[in-house]
Amino acid sequence: MVVLNRIYTKTGDDGTTALGTGERRPKYDLRIEAYGTVDETNAAIGVVRLHTRDMPQFDAMLGRIQNDLFDLGADLAVPEREGKAERLRVVVGQVERLERDIDALNDKLAPLTSFVLPGGTPAAAYLHVARTICRRAERVIVELAARPGEPVSAAGIQYMNRLSDFLFVASRAVNGNGAGDVLWVPGQNR
Repeated sequence: MVVLNRIYTKTGDDGTTALGTGERRPKYDLRIEAYGTVDETNAAIGVVRLHTRDMPQFDAMLGRIQNDLFDLGADLAVPEREGKAERLRVVVGQVERLERDIDALNDKLAPLTSFVLPGGTPAAAYLHVARTICRRAERVIVELAARPGEPVSAAGIQYMNRLSDFLFVASRAVNGNGAGDVLWVPGQNR
């Protein structure tokens, strides 16, 4: 259980922050950027949920995702090191559950005839915002994983990749299963 009695500690006043291992890193460190952008994705999904209260099954999916994103943040905040006890990690089962949710939503969607512009219902528009933040988080995580000595779980990378797919499919689902999608019209304004 996590207990937070004090919100400010003043330990970050020098421009550093602590990983879950206790190691201090500059606040601009790529690992901090990675889990910070995952947190930003989570916050954007929180905004989506303001518009999905009347869709209990869909809202429950988003709630599970928000919890998974905290798991991913914890995973990134405690880099895997040899000889250290395992901490909380994102697992393949979470990725597979996300795939099942994508398939369930996608089965009801109208076929796409063009790229979709962000818009439609407020929930769909915010899902697109969350999707673009998610893609940025994924890029940062992949860059971190490419650095020597910066381990990142493969399941964590897979999760973010699937999540952006989920958010796209979800945006279409809340747009009347695609009926309310705003489609791109190439060269419309020439």
